[in-house]
Amino acid sequence: MDDIPKRTEDGEDTDEKRPSGARNSRKERQKRADDERPDRQPSFGLKIPKVGPGNFWNNVLSTLLLLLLLTSLYSYVTNRLSVPDEVTLSQVAERVKAGEIDKIVVRGDSLEVAYKDVSRKPAEAKKETEAPITETLTNFGVSPEQLSGVTIDVQNQTGFRYWFFSSVPFLLPIIMIGLLAWFFLRQVRGAGMQALNFGSSKARIIDPNDTSQRVTFNDVAGAKEAKEELKEIVDFLRNPKKFLDIGARIPKGVLLMGAPGTGKTLLARAVAGESGVPFFSISGSEFVEMFVGVGASRVRDLFQMAKRAAPAIIFVDEIDAVGRVRGSGVGGGNDEREQTLNQILVEMDGFEPNEKVIVMAASNRPDVLDPALLRPGRFDRRVTIDLPDREDRIAILSIHARKKPLAEDVDLTIIAQRTPGFSGADLYSLMNEGAILAAREGRKKVAQFDLIRSIEKVMLGPERKSHVLSKREREITAYHEAGHALVSSVLPYADPVQKISIISRGRAAGYTLKLPDQDRRMQSRKEFLDDIASALGGYVAEEMIFDDLTTGPSNDLQVLTGLARDMVTKYGMSDVFGPMVLEGMGGRLIGGGWSEDRGYGDDVAQKIDAEVKKIIEEAKERAKEILVRYRGALDAVAARLVAVETLEREEYEAILKAQGVEVKDYYRDLEGTPLPKGDPTKILEPDSDTLA
Repeated sequence: MDDIPKRTEDGEDTDEKRPSGARNSRKERQKRADDERPDRQPSFGLKIPKVGPGNFWNNVLSTLLLLLLLTSLYSYVTNRLSVPDEVTLSQVAERVKAGEIDKIVVRGDSLEVAYKDVSRKPAEAKKETEAPITETLTNFGVSPEQLSGVTIDVQNQTGFRYWFFSSVPFLLPIIMIGLLAWFFLRQVRGAGMQALNFGSSKARIIDPNDTSQRVTFNDVAGAKEAKEELKEIVDFLRNPKKFLDIGARIPKGVLLMGAPGTGKTLLARAVAGESGVPFFSISGSEFVEMFVGVGASRVRDLFQMAKRAAPAIIFVDEIDAVGRVRGSGVGGGNDEREQTLNQILVEMDGFEPNEKVIVMAASNRPDVLDPALLRPGRFDRRVTIDLPDREDRIAILSIHARKKPLAEDVDLTIIAQRTPGFSGADLYSLMNEGAILAAREGRKKVAQFDLIRSIEKVMLGPERKSHVLSKREREITAYHEAGHALVSSVLPYADPVQKISIISRGRAAGYTLKLPDQDRRMQSRKEFLDDIASALGGYVAEEMIFDDLTTGPSNDLQVLTGLARDMVTKYGMSDVFGPMVLEGMGGRLIGGGWSEDRGYGDDVAQKIDAEVKKIIEEAKERAKEILVRYRGALDAVAARLVAVETLEREEYEAILKAQGVEVKDYYRDLEGTPLPKGDPTKILEPDSDTLA
């Protein structure tokens, strides 16, 4: 890395290692100007070919200039070779007699006649092959005295000038056609070279000195444990001697595991930014192309580039695209993927101790990765990145709010409370949607009302105001959502209701927004059962009130059936099967198709179906019992929804209280503390002063 020029804080190169006499040389200044061009990629001592359409347009421009030059030459030559008037010998003789001709040039059997009147166009005639011109003119009656007034110049047809001007009219079109053919062949050859260049790495290189692309740990909120783990990598890249002196070896690879949007790529870039080393970034899917062997070739090229630029970081995003368990399929595509994986394994084994090249990878499916990829000596360090908790969400929201003007009523704590389960990417989208809503309505600041609406937009999709329901459909939707909400409020282990609406969003005609007041890391059996009963609340309400069913509960049925099956097959929450896992752990190819390897027979499958049905039927009876008991509250909530379309938590719970329904929340009662100040359930209506 000694060949990388040092930069000051404002991005200018320093001249520490240059002789003073050479600093101001024209060559040096030109080099520095080229290095500071924004379109110049960092080389780190590597010969990286220029990428882009520049070479193509240079060739086009050069060809056009050459054609222009040849056209000019052709015009000049054709002017010189302009065809004179054709005359006969008798006419020449008559004009000699009349004293009009000044000079006759004889070239072979051709005569070039120049008149004394220079404004007249020269003439050309043919003479007899064997006879001299004087004899010929004499035969036409020209006297010697008349001939004496004419200059006769006899020239031999030899020399370069003669042959050049004679051949140009024939050769010039051939030359132009040849140049065009050469130009097109060159382009085709270039395309062929690009096809052969498929084996080169497609990695994107981030210059550590480029402050516009630099990311540090200060730009990453949350993920405290992950950042602590990765700081060791940063320390090694900055000061490897400290580890080498004590005999320690830094891990060759770091695998970042976490749900989508949790910031795996951002953390990898932050490690490179903190370390000040080149960052080679590539996606796992970019290794494999249509040609066999391309993936392995790109892996070799990528590792060679990183070794030449060491210390450096290689980051492979979505490594599960090439790192899946080998031997799980057939076909050329799968064989190519396995070759690519084998080359990655070989390259990581080929690192010398303390090579100063760290391989980082990210995946949200670590369970499908090949065990050889995860063994010690390859990806030694595995860092799990969880979804952010409430404090982390506040910090993430603060980072994304840096460049957005916020109104005085904005409280990011309330937004963080209403977004449990949101990833960092979701929070970024939330803040961006809030800014878009404010700009769309012509306001200069983002208000709390904008952010609250953005939460629902990110979770459920945009409002479909054009999707107008009929009166009966509005009533059915209102009772459906009221049934969900009422069952959730009565059951102690269900999440509290934050909002109810019969305004269409996404694919739903209405929705009931249920969110826990506190973050949870696990879910109990009682919570599963209450969630299933709550999901059946809309189904039971439709059946009970209208004595009919619609397609509205279809998604609810899919969700609750999945929950019940997971209780039986994954979590050991069934009284019949007890603590055992019945979920299929893999699959096998049968007759060219993929078949799940369940690990149990049809009789066990029937028992699983019976147990799932039992759980759902019991939950349905619980939901029906609640709705029958609190029928008055169900009617009151549904009627209010038909009238105003949307109910926030405060108004909804006030209706339940007026109907004698006690809202139960096991976790709130367990803590024994009231809801925090600035409760997100407060009705949020746009404030005229804030939204102005």
